[in-house]
Amino acid sequence: MYRDPGKVTRIASIGGGPIGGGWTAHFLARGYDVTSYLHNPAEVAAFRTILDTAWRSLTDLGLAPGASLDRLSVSHNLPEAVAGTEFIQESAPENLAMKQALYKTLGDVVPPDVVIGSSTSGLMMSDIQADCATPERTVIAHPFNPPYLLPLVEIVGGRKTDPAAVEWAGRFYEVAGKAPLLMKKEIPGFIATRLQEALWREALHMVANGEATPEDIDIALMNGPAPRMVAQGQCMAFHVACGAGGMATNLDQFGPALKLPWTRLEAPELTQELRDRMVDGCNAIAGDCHFADMAAQRDREIVAVLNALRDVRRDR
Repeated sequence: MYRDPGKVTRIASIGGGPIGGGWTAHFLARGYDVTSYLHNPAEVAAFRTILDTAWRSLTDLGLAPGASLDRLSVSHNLPEAVAGTEFIQESAPENLAMKQALYKTLGDVVPPDVVIGSSTSGLMMSDIQADCATPERTVIAHPFNPPYLLPLVEIVGGRKTDPAAVEWAGRFYEVAGKAPLLMKKEIPGFIATRLQEALWREALHMVANGEATPEDIDIALMNGPAPRMVAQGQCMAFHVACGAGGMATNLDQFGPALKLPWTRLEAPELTQELRDRMVDGCNAIAGDCHFADMAAQRDREIVAVLNALRDVRRDR
């Protein structure tokens, strides 16, 4: 029913924000022809800035043969933007009603053998596809930001999604240079965002209770678990940390600590005071640095990590 994922050459990207623009840059860097739909012509300048920023990092990582920004076209007409496409990456704003209306239109104008992947960070595909005439080819395809650098794509269908579309999406993203993760169940927030949210809530509690500042939290993460997580996820880090006994030793020895009050997963009340502490703390860390400079520095460091990992893994 669906075309060979390895033969896809034309992609439509919907949305011109950091996610939509980031996806566009990624697909262009992989040698695809991309048509980007921007709802408002006023978005073009910011969209081009996202592409230019991303392209520098993608060039450092290495472009696919034939990759070029010249393979991009921009349209402000949705049916025109998706005409002739072989895959759609949807990155519209996180508004359920807006996405439902969008998928209703896409269901009517896009051939049913074209898979549509949503970049939503928390909405359920079962809800998004509610008014779509062809929901069987709609899937969640959630990237991590920035999508032009971080490999993860979490993939899951809704209640009306064809399992074959989910499998197809997994194969497509693998061909497209991503690290697809096919989820077992549809859950709000998926996997990575739920884990990130748990960390975020604990950080907010510590700031709210005067136990740490935003700077303290970032220093702890950047110099503690973050570098290790580049090589090992949470599960394998604990498995390896306990020597030959592995995870069994970890759980047997440290299992009782799970009853200790080390975390508070329920979100704290976001009072004006807590909001101001977080804002002031992050502004203090940023100092006089402009957002664009901080994003560029972030991208350079991620590129260095990805290139270093690629070199190490190539030499194994």
